[in-house]
Amino acid sequence: APDVPVIDQAYSKLSNSITVEWRAVPGATSYLLTAQDGNSFIETVVRNSPGTVTGLKPATLYRITIRSVNSGGKSQPSPFRKAKTVLAAPVLSVSSPSCDSIAVSWKAVYMAAGFSVFLMRSDGLGRMLKENTTNTSLIFTNLDPGTLYTIKAYAWNVNGVPGDDFTYNQRTSPNAPADVQVAFNSGTLRAIVSWMPTEGALAYSVTASSGPLNLKCNTSSASCVVPSLQCGSEYSVSVTAYNDAGSSKPTDAVSLKTIPCAPVNILIEEEEPGRLLVSWSSANFGHYYVVFVKSDDGLEVHCNTSRTQCHFQSDCGFTYFISVFAYNRAGQSPSGDVFNYTTAPCCPSDLRATFVSGDAVRVTWAPVRGAEMYQTRAVGGSGALLCNDTAAACTLSALQCNTRYRIAVYSFSEARGSNMSCASKYVATAPCSPEIKNISKKARSVMSVHWQSNNEEATYVVTARGDAGLRHCASSGNSCTLINLPCGSAFSVSAIARSPAGQSLPSYSVPLETAPCCPTDLILTQVAQSVTNISWSAGMGAQTYVTTLESPRGQAKCHTLQNYCLLGCITCSTNYTVSLKAISETGLTSSCTYQGYSSSACCPSGVKLYRLGNNGIRVHWRASDETINYSTHLHGSKGNFTCTPSPGLSHCDITEIPCGDVYTVVVSPVTDKEPKLTFCAKKIYSVTCSGSSVGMVIYRGRGKSNAE
Repeated sequence: APDVPVIDQAYSKLSNSITVEWRAVPGATSYLLTAQDGNSFIETVVRNSPGTVTGLKPATLYRITIRSVNSGGKSQPSPFRKAKTVLAAPVLSVSSPSCDSIAVSWKAVYMAAGFSVFLMRSDGLGRMLKENTTNTSLIFTNLDPGTLYTIKAYAWNVNGVPGDDFTYNQRTSPNAPADVQVAFNSGTLRAIVSWMPTEGALAYSVTASSGPLNLKCNTSSASCVVPSLQCGSEYSVSVTAYNDAGSSKPTDAVSLKTIPCAPVNILIEEEEPGRLLVSWSSANFGHYYVVFVKSDDGLEVHCNTSRTQCHFQSDCGFTYFISVFAYNRAGQSPSGDVFNYTTAPCCPSDLRATFVSGDAVRVTWAPVRGAEMYQTRAVGGSGALLCNDTAAACTLSALQCNTRYRIAVYSFSEARGSNMSCASKYVATAPCSPEIKNISKKARSVMSVHWQSNNEEATYVVTARGDAGLRHCASSGNSCTLINLPCGSAFSVSAIARSPAGQSLPSYSVPLETAPCCPTDLILTQVAQSVTNISWSAGMGAQTYVTTLESPRGQAKCHTLQNYCLLGCITCSTNYTVSLKAISETGLTSSCTYQGYSSSACCPSGVKLYRLGNNGIRVHWRASDETINYSTHLHGSKGNFTCTPSPGLSHCDITEIPCGDVYTVVVSPVTDKEPKLTFCAKKIYSVTCSGSSVGMVIYRGRGKSNAE
């Protein structure tokens, strides 16, 4: 191992290191430096002297030793030397509170007795400023605005040994710009603000303030445009310069008054025909006003005034376009609303009225200037009728009949309404249509028509129209009589009124129906002892029929759509009265009477057969009336036999009747009417032969029995 080295000196120039110097040891290839602080130590291998141990703590006393090293090993540690690291550098916080000052502050440094701070321009111009202090802050004043300065500071201990230094570059904030100029553009409501550039300024901000409203403009040049200014306002304009150190103080405010706003609350009145008054509210910062009035034929006039109203001459039927501008030194106000005022149109001329129907009149006139529409008014009766049209003609309909109207035409424009001073003329309408109240029957073919109407000096004509032709009647009162109306006919009845003013429309038609005609032919045929068939010819106008057979013993009735009817429950041997009602579709009824009717005699009862000798039989019955004569009829395959007894008898004998046959036996009343009665009950009998005698079997229904 090499020899032990000897330390010549150990010292600290930086707060985190100590530098050691020694004499070289022959045979040594490297050296091991050790810095010990209490129980901790830091070792560093170096090649030769001097060597530096780093990673140390500021303002700390260390024991320094060194060993020489070669391939044979390490030497013993050298005698130690004590060395202390210097103070740490203060960490600066730097700002420029104003354009000519820089403030420096730092935190306290361990073991520091004081601090030295140096300041000079970074470009080397001027002198360097130095301040020694035991405080932790100081301010350099009277500096150049907007200038970059270099600040250097270190701490020193009680022995005056300086520690590490700290360097910082700081620029002072700029000075406020000078020579601020404001130019106002009235057409665009913008302000162009310019100024002299200031040293060290990187950007500028322009502020235009008016009450709570602040408008800003930022730029890096020496001018800026502030847009969107409001009319009728006063702004305070200032400029502030900026750099990385902060901002300058705002410049003294420059006052800017903008152009006045367009006048508002413009009111246009026609004080009297031919004289217009234009008035408005005062505009803020407005010194005087100009009113331009241009008519729709191209003629324009104007009025200059410091007041808030102007008068102009006007003509009917013209539209005037009116603009009001306010002025001050900044210029003309923006264009406000263009108001139009239309004077009342002139009255139509050459008024004519022609009736086109009983309740409509066509009114025509000559067109006039300024009229966008015409209003035709007819006043009369209980109200007024209006007709609005753009054409120079109008038809008034739904006029009240029998009324005198005053008709006037007023020219109209949406802006000004109607000219109500126009002349009028009178017309009278035709009489009112009568209203038929009722139609009453005066006789079979005579009807009285009654109507209601309030016409004056009118004559009324009533017409009945139907398939049977026309019927007329006339009267100046409220009724007339239609005669010779045929039965079974339908009419439509209407009425009109006539007067010197014209003829009314027909009244609403009222249906009139005459009662249906009675059938001319009626035939009764008895088809059974209790059933009679009645048939009749059709009655004009009739839809249904009610036939009635009536006697003290009872009544038989039938209601039918047909022209025939079967009536049941007819009592035999009874006289009936015959009646028929013809009923129309609407329920009108004609009662028709006819010749009486007698039902047939009653059929006998208890018909029985008895044997008489070899070839004879007796037919016996019970008569319903002793005054009725009966006849007996036997029908068989071997012959037909008839027997008519003497009046008052209730039996009849038939001789020489062949046996071995089946006979149908009918006993019926004798009548002189045709056809003969065939509806009495029929009985079937079988006559048998038995040797020399005759056997007889009686059939009742479908069975058989022996003869009595």
